[in-house]
Amino acid sequence: MDPFEVRMRFTSLLSHLSASHTSHTKAAVFALKNREMDEDLHSCILEQLERNSMNNRANIMYFIETMCEMARKEGVLEFVRMMQRDIMRVVDAVVPLDGTGAANVRVVRKVLQALQQKSILEPDTVRELDAVLKSRDIAPSHPFIADDSTPSGTPGSKHTRNGNARLDKRQIEQRIEEDRERHKRARESIWAVPGDDAEEMEKLWEEASEIGEDDYLMAEEEAEERRQAIAYG
Repeated sequence: MDPFEVRMRFTSLLSHLSASHTSHTKAAVFALKNREMDEDLHSCILEQLERNSMNNRANIMYFIETMCEMARKEGVLEFVRMMQRDIMRVVDAVVPLDGTGAANVRVVRKVLQALQQKSILEPDTVRELDAVLKSRDIAPSHPFIADDSTPSGTPGSKHTRNGNARLDKRQIEQRIEEDRERHKRARESIWAVPGDDAEEMEKLWEEASEIGEDDYLMAEEEAEERRQAIAYG
């Protein structure tokens, strides 16, 4: 694949991440197989964090944990170093200052703690970032708090009191379902057999080399979603 195809494929993988561990591993394997483009792929992560929905940003945050852990195991430390360098930018994107990402505070805190436990982030760095998260934990624009301007007080409104975009009902339902899936995955991981993960990674490694028709279709769908988002704004 040429550099454009690699970026397109990786961008598509990031924009279609879900609560599935497999989707995170697949994207990480693809990045590791194209490690010669590490800076471009890192920039894709930052771009997707700043452009996509708050639900997708939460999924990318979980992906970052998977990516850093796999990169370190494979000895591809440049991915880890770049993430260490830009972690504040990542936090700002997943939990913006305007409060629209308040629902993501717990996600970010959990991932930061995991990265600290794996010695990817220093304790001092995590403490500094946690102080930032505390200031953004409670906000009027929390996506799951009903808007006073909505007569029914339901979470279906698309705007907050300060005019920022909020999650609509479909996005809220999607987030609840993804959180449920992550919780289920966490319980199952207690009984996971180590060899199963190795076999899954080997299979994904073999599948990550080529770009197919489905990738082009996903890229087109993503472009259309962005055009609609721009038109709505």
